[in-house]
Amino acid sequence: MAQHPLLTKLIPCRSDNYAVLAHDPEENVTLLVDAPEATAIRQALEETGWSLTHILVTHHHFDHVDGLDDIKQASGAHVIGPALSLDKIPSIDQGVADGDEIRFGGQKIYCLATPGHTLDHISYWLPEAELAFTGDTLFAMGCGRVFEGTLRDMWFSVDKLAKLPAETTVFCGHEYTQANGDFCLTIEPDNQALQQRVEEIKALRQKGLPTIPTTILDELSTNSFVRAHEGEVKEALGMAEAEDWEVFAEIRKRKDNA
Repeated sequence: MAQHPLLTKLIPCRSDNYAVLAHDPEENVTLLVDAPEATAIRQALEETGWSLTHILVTHHHFDHVDGLDDIKQASGAHVIGPALSLDKIPSIDQGVADGDEIRFGGQKIYCLATPGHTLDHISYWLPEAELAFTGDTLFAMGCGRVFEGTLRDMWFSVDKLAKLPAETTVFCGHEYTQANGDFCLTIEPDNQALQQRVEEIKALRQKGLPTIPTTILDELSTNSFVRAHEGEVKEALGMAEAEDWEVFAEIRKRKDNA
């Protein structure tokens, strides 16, 4: 169990984006991760009655910051985001980089540089709450497309997140899980944990329910991108002697072309 659990609320935005609120009832502070659209976030804040104090930005892409100015203005929240994107996101009050540590109520938030999808991408880890916010780097059974970094960069970013404690609950930026799971089955058709999870995901989606959050433990057993270093994955791709990142790169290229 988390030493200092936070209350969380997932906020569906746009067509397939997610923002998330995390609230510390003892300290009466609330953070928002990314701001894809203002209306859905405002509604979620009204429903919870939580007062927004902090906003964490993962990266500069439009579908993660479109509502940022509106929400900041309405709430007066302190905006924390990638130092590399201060020129792209003027609303950022505090720029952070890999290894930076910030306070949220009584908790520590560790800033993890996870480049690949974008060069500025920051993921956030709250060890005492056993939470991680991974934006568009690590998805449930997937990872983000590589737009600005290299495939090698992306492997090391995904692997960095996969090394977080197994019990960590992971919130990511998009509802891509069903398509990701179907793709992972093309890489690991005999993975029984993967087969079972894909069925569970399909049942959730048929009910219109979200598949987020996930856990690091689930990703270690079912996410073929995370599992690129595993011997059975390498052998399945005919890449038994390849470097881990090369196997990851092959999987990512296959997904790009699927």
